[in-house]
Amino acid sequence: MSELRIDEGMEVTLHFTLKLEDGTVVDSTREKQPATFQLGDGNLPPGFEYPLKGMAGGESGSFEITPEHGFGQHNPQNVQRLSRDDFDEIEPEVGTVMSFADPAGGELPGVITDVDERNVEVDFNHPLAGRTLTFEVEVLDVRPAQTH
Repeated sequence: MSELRIDEGMEVTLHFTLKLEDGTVVDSTREKQPATFQLGDGNLPPGFEYPLKGMAGGESGSFEITPEHGFGQHNPQNVQRLSRDDFDEIEPEVGTVMSFADPAGGELPGVITDVDERNVEVDFNHPLAGRTLTFEVEVLDVRPAQTH
């Protein structure tokens, strides 16, 4: 077993479980393949990478991730009211996650939060925005990333 520790430029293989404040599991690799990523590659928000630094294979930890270090605070400006006429093909329903085109031509997911006669309210915040999350990890392997 090597004594390599997690840092920039290292490839990490781990199991993780992400939980809400009440213990509800949002995401987990426990029943699946472990996750493998390179630290700093953008797969994990920096707030999730930071507490992993210095850990070695075989170590486990549980970290509280505040909204500022996770998916940001819930921003009321990211809730938009759209005309119901914009939804000609589908019947908008509260709780439905839809994909919208953003001004740059990319895809932007939004959750329908309210529907009335004329308008549809869509929340474009990340579903985990404003949540404090518990990030439990079990580090399986740490090795230098292969540069191509």
